[in-house]
Amino acid sequence: MQTVKAALVCGAGGFIGNHLVKRLKREGFWVRGVDLKFPEYADTEADDFVVGDLRDPSFVRDVIDRKFDETYQLAADMGGAGFIFSGENDAAIMHNSATINLNILDAAYKRNNKRIFYSSSACMYPAHNQDDPDNPNCREDSAYPAAPDSEYGWEKLFSERLYLSYARCRGMDVRVARYHNIFGPEGTWDGGREKAPAALCRKIALANNGDAIDVWGDGQQTRSFLYVDDCLEGTVRLTRSDFQGPVNIGSDEMVSINGLVDMIADIAGKTVKRNNVPGPLGVRGRNSHNALIQEKLGWAPSRPLLRGLEITYEWIERQVHSNVAMNLAE
Repeated sequence: MQTVKAALVCGAGGFIGNHLVKRLKREGFWVRGVDLKFPEYADTEADDFVVGDLRDPSFVRDVIDRKFDETYQLAADMGGAGFIFSGENDAAIMHNSATINLNILDAAYKRNNKRIFYSSSACMYPAHNQDDPDNPNCREDSAYPAAPDSEYGWEKLFSERLYLSYARCRGMDVRVARYHNIFGPEGTWDGGREKAPAALCRKIALANNGDAIDVWGDGQQTRSFLYVDDCLEGTVRLTRSDFQGPVNIGSDEMVSINGLVDMIADIAGKTVKRNNVPGPLGVRGRNSHNALIQEKLGWAPSRPLLRGLEITYEWIERQVHSNVAMNLAE
């Protein structure tokens, strides 16, 4: 009789984590999810979902109370540019995320759960390598000398080193990926922690034809955005491979923020004007460099940005209209 494999997803109440739980369930895993909250926009499919604070070491020890074939550590204190770059959240970001990683990694080690995936971020790359919006350098080997543009990035860099040191010194079988701007349905789309694709989808869904929407900065800053299904594929492939990382998991289809606005407006069938206003921006340019993941895993994300935006805009538009209708009914 074949034994059912078990997986632990930390951060399972979040956007990527909830999608990952669904993916693992489709593969036949028994899944335990853990987070401060249940998923906001869809019921969890986890076999066991535990609500609690991963900053509490005793809680983490209770959660990691058995053998898991795969552990995915996605939990973090994070958000979009408005949250990360304001400066007001730096202490919480560094303290909360570092504490979570220290607790999870140590508890996994003491339970002999060796195979653990850690989601780092492209925010750990040096800011000076991303000054040119047309030619950013996000090769994995460009990480040092270190100079992230935010405390969020510094914490991610520290935690990468934490996981890799547990691999060297304590025999942990870690995998580290640097995520690049993951988006898709069932993600945060308002409230201040949403990322650029969701924020722009919301603004355009609320706009009338011919309206102007606020865009932070001059809109010439560039990014790449990865649809969540590709993120999950890369994550699972890396976790089950013999390659430790760190490695980028992101799209190499770079677009300016102004160009992103135009793409979403076309999807919506609207003409919108851009009102470029001051706001937190981060680096001028960022794009995933995918040569290493292609070399090591024989794979790289391939879904066009436009297709992912079509799916995401349709979902956010429904949320916006539902929210408006609820407000009118009150």
